Amino acid sequence: MTDADVIVIGGGPAGATAAALLARAGHRVVVFEKDSVPRFHIGESLLPCNQPVFERLGFVPTREDYVRKGGADFDDERSGVHTEFSFDEGLPGTPSHAWHVERSVFDAQLLDIAIRDGADVRIGQRVTEVAADAEVVEVRVGDAVYRARYCLDATGQDAFLARRRRTVDPIRGFGLAAVFCHFHGLSPEAVAELEATGNIKILVHDHGWGWAIPLRGAKLSFGVVSREKGITPEVLERVYEVSPLMRRLTAGANRTEPQVIRNFSFRNREPCGVRWACIGDSAYFLDPVFSSGVALAMIGAECAADLLIAALPRGEEATPDLLAPASAHMDRALETFSALIHSFYHTRIVQHLFTHPDPDPAVRAGLVSVLAGDVWRDDNPFQKMLVGGRRGRASKRAQGTASTGDE
Repeated sequence: MTDADVIVIGGGPAGATAAALLARAGHRVVVFEKDSVPRFHIGESLLPCNQPVFERLGFVPTREDYVRKGGADFDDERSGVHTEFSFDEGLPGTPSHAWHVERSVFDAQLLDIAIRDGADVRIGQRVTEVAADAEVVEVRVGDAVYRARYCLDATGQDAFLARRRRTVDPIRGFGLAAVFCHFHGLSPEAVAELEATGNIKILVHDHGWGWAIPLRGAKLSFGVVSREKGITPEVLERVYEVSPLMRRLTAGANRTEPQVIRNFSFRNREPCGVRWACIGDSAYFLDPVFSSGVALAMIGAECAADLLIAALPRGEEATPDLLAPASAHMDRALETFSALIHSFYHTRIVQHLFTHPDPDPAVRAGLVSVLAGDVWRDDNPFQKMLVGGRRGRASKRAQGTASTGDE
């Protein structure tokens, strides 16, 4: 006998999405979440590609809880360059907006949906061990051991299984860490300015980039991602002090103490095995410059849930490559966003397009669609150029030919 069909470790967006879909399909699902809920989490800016998953879950974001995100602003205050991208300028079919969310509220609402749909969600219970074989999965929580037909690791950047299996591969050349804080009590004028478009603001600086994300309740999330080791709260302060935009928007506001997050940008080279798989950030985490984290986590969780929904009634959940189609589906998004991030840091392709006075309309629309996370389509000229260039550079490196990095 088993205690569940599927045990999900972690109750964040990926875990809640998978749990809700599996439970709705009639499967016995237990979710173990180690923290209290609601709880603070960073990763507050979503992408339009979340919308189909929201609709399937029955999740309806509202302006009472969240800020409507119309697109993205890129600001280089060193040169005075400002470029705005609106999601409604994307290719036909690209959703026109997204949301900025306070994760304590957002994550709790998604977990409520999982509970509504029949998942058994257990808060404040930490998984300490997972053992799987061809017959069953055993999950230890404290002194208790639970048996299931399948286990999904949705532990985010903690990457529970990957770190125990030592299968975490850092992605070189992306951001290494972030330091951030929140401003409270913004002026009515600042709130009106920020919410006029709801755009995330990407601030380019000498050693990486920064974000400014408007949140409900006159709040602003501000952070800095660095490609250099040794990031400290002083880095955040230095970027803040040289940003007239940030000083103006936050004049008179209070701020929280800075926090540092490390272990950015990795991929789990073994994301699945017999009766287990890693979803969301436990399978991969990319530099968050283009806000892909929550979007890809929820879409990947949906893919994994659908494969399990089909396999469990047939007793095929022990198939070693059961989730290979989900990995293949997500690889397209990972390849696209990795190429975009690499170009942002190491080449001039994206920068030239961002600031070009008269860009090709189709290419610009393609860039907007990629920024929106609409990357599973075959008619995007920008995406083809972006991924093709990355593959070409990889081929040159494999052949021992140095790339100039100035493309």
